Amino acid sequence: MSTIGGINRYFGLSGSGLDIDLMVSNLMKTQLMKQDKIKQNKTLAEWKRSDYREINNSLRALRDNVFNMKLQGTYLAKKAVSSNEGIVKVSAAVTAMAGSNTIKVTALAGSARLNSVAEVTFNAAGTNLQEQLGLTSSEPVVFTLNGSAEISVDPGTDTIETLVAKINNAGAGVTAFFDQTLNRMFISSNATGAGAAIDFDNVSNAAELFGALHLGADPFAAVNGTDAAFELNGTALTQASNQFTIAGVQYTLTGVSAGETVSVNINRDTDGIYESIKTFVELYNTTIDKINSKLAEVRDKNYLPLTDGEREKLTDDQEKKWEEKARAGLLRNDILLDGIVGRMRIALSFASVQGVSGDYNSLAAIGITTGDDYMERGKLHIKEDRLREAITADPGAVMELFTKNSDVDGGKGLAARLYDSISAGINQLIDKAGADSSFSSVDNSFMGKEIAGYEKQIDSWDDRLQMLESRYYKQFAALETALSKMNQQSAWLSGLFSNKQQ
Repeated sequence: MSTIGGINRYFGLSGSGLDIDLMVSNLMKTQLMKQDKIKQNKTLAEWKRSDYREINNSLRALRDNVFNMKLQGTYLAKKAVSSNEGIVKVSAAVTAMAGSNTIKVTALAGSARLNSVAEVTFNAAGTNLQEQLGLTSSEPVVFTLNGSAEISVDPGTDTIETLVAKINNAGAGVTAFFDQTLNRMFISSNATGAGAAIDFDNVSNAAELFGALHLGADPFAAVNGTDAAFELNGTALTQASNQFTIAGVQYTLTGVSAGETVSVNINRDTDGIYESIKTFVELYNTTIDKINSKLAEVRDKNYLPLTDGEREKLTDDQEKKWEEKARAGLLRNDILLDGIVGRMRIALSFASVQGVSGDYNSLAAIGITTGDDYMERGKLHIKEDRLREAITADPGAVMELFTKNSDVDGGKGLAARLYDSISAGINQLIDKAGADSSFSSVDNSFMGKEIAGYEKQIDSWDDRLQMLESRYYKQFAALETALSKMNQQSAWLSGLFSNKQQ
């Protein structure tokens, strides 16, 4: 016997033999089915919202790519080539002028260095600097490094490791290292160039320590780095770093010329431009493929979300397969998605862009067309030779084809048109299904409100079902009480007549 709402559940105790639990369960089934239908509708709405959001994320990724296709810099990309990367490596920004430069490297930039000039007598078993380096003085060693960092060293407690750590952590732009294999100290500035320095100042009690480390005849004299020296197009120049940018070209010096003059050629990066357009086309095709597949996906209405009772009867694998079928086709022939794809295709229509050179004023003119198979529903195909020819022959026209600004739709570049179209579609989907949870925790969209409505109905049904179940049990309890009284009266009457007959 069990209890719900204070009412005992049992087989009839009046002798009726009624299975009250079973009878209540049967009476509740119809009402539970009504609630299950609401739960199924809620699940379908959640699945559909999830599908919308997944598509919207794909549209966002495509829009990010299209944004780059709107930028002139994508089509102005330059490529710099060095005749000897063992001496100088180069790369070019869009601002670099096409042409040729020459460079001859006479010296690389170097950091300031202060190293042990001889092997240090070092006792690795020592527990402090006095023991490790054989120092006699226990007086604290104090000095200022590069004019800002004051360092204090106690020969009786500090070790070579803590000395190195104090130098490295001083924030003076200097790195120290003691090599116990070579038994030598190496100190260098982090920066290169003549302005980089290692300068010990305000020194106290440091002579013995620096002498033991063999840091040169005058370790307290400032040491500076060296500038890179080179000739660019015959002009002698210096730089503090081996990597620098001049006129939009980044040079990275890697070696000394030894008399060799290196040629640097800068040209428009036609390969890079081609790859940018190719990447855009591939992402566009992937996106419309994804949407078109959802529009064409078949819906089998025999498969609905599982109820709790149905789920209990299935294995995990069966449940997974059922759910896959139940989720399929929720966006079949969806008007919203069909409109978004249609507008995207119109944005890339093969009508010309007004104001662009007649030879290359449409996608078809530069070798990008739709396929002959209508089932592809707008996928783009690239004729590589034709596209490369257009990029080489008139890169300005190709750039204008994608990037042109205009207040008139017919004069807008294709990327600008497509960007506007995708943005409108993204906003429509947000209105319909809300933003992904990573963007917002509140869903005030149409479907968000729809799902919230289902949740309220389910909660209301929970209360209603509990009250209904309690009522049924009370009614059966009353019936049992009445039957029990009838049985008692029947027994009394039977006994009465039996006594009279005697």
